[in-house]
Formats: sequence, structure tokens, C-alpha cells
Amino acid sequence: MPEKVHLCISVTKYYPNSNTSKTQILSDNKNKAGIYMWTNSKNGKCYIGSAVDLSNRLKFYYSKLSMENYLKNSKSSIYNAILKYDHSNFSLTILEYCEPEKCLERERYYQQTLNPEYNIAKEPGAPMSGRKHSDETKQIMSDTAKKIYNSGHFNKGQQRLEGAGKSLSSNRSY
Repeated sequence: MPEKVHLCISVTKYYPNSNTSKTQILSDNKNKAGIYMWTNSKNGKCYIGSAVDLSNRLKFYYSKLSMENYLKNSKSSIYNAILKYDHSNFSLTILEYCEPEKCLERERYYQQTLNPEYNIAKEPGAPMSGRKHSDETKQIMSDTAKKIYNSGHFNKGQQRLEGAGKSLSSNRSY
């Protein structure tokens, strides 16, 4: 296994214990965009992310229920690690504040420089950013949505309206 290289990086803010610093973290980063890094004090592994609203994004990491719900359908090494080791074993570093439109560019820079172990995606951005669904996938999604709509799943406890599910074009008068 290659040896980890330690680089000197000037940081904006550092919170050695993200559990005891929670209130300060959320307050300090309200209405600010920037790049953040979670570091596990037990194993030295880290995660780098960015947000146009740091306080709002960081609140998610403090919601055990939100992280558990996310993990039911998706993967996240950092959520798993925080749930396993607890916030008291993680430091949070604000690497820099930046303009919202620079977040992904700066996140990419830090990911390439620091090579964080908890980051699954090697390129920053929304998971579906730049991707397109195949025609087959679009058809599956459409069929699934129709089954849910026609099952009344979203209408529990309510009576279906007469004509519900019929095409709108058949009810038009010209």
C-alpha cells in the first residue's frame, strides 16, 4: 500500500471534535459557500465535499435518520463512517470559502490534491450530472410511475375522482 503524503494546506476553519462543535459549526458557516473535509481521527481517512450553503449541507450530517434513510437506497462511505464511529471521532475542516459557482472546481482541486478515501465519486458534482437515461431506463421509469399512479398509492384514504387516470386530451373541448 502506498504511503500517504502529508501536504501543508492553509485552512479557513478547523473543528477538532465535530460533536462538541456542532452549534459553532452550523453558526459559523451559515449562508456561506465553500469546501469542507471530514477526517476520521481513528483511521485518518477523510471525505471532501462542497456546498453552496454549508450550514444547510452540514446539518444533514448531523441527522442520523437522514443518513440512515439515504443509505437504504444509495451508498455513502462518509455516512457509514460517521454512523459507525460517531461525530466525536471526526474533525471538520473548512478548507476554504468561495463563490457558489466555484464550489465544484475547488472541490475537484482538493480531491485531486488530497485523494480522500471516503469519496466514492472521483469527480465532484451531482450523481446524475452530465448523464442521460437510456430509452430502456426511461420506459421502465415511466411504467413504474404509471403503476404507482394507477394503484392509488398516493391517494390513500382519499376516494379516487371519477375519471382519474384518464387522458386529459379526452376531456378537452375545443
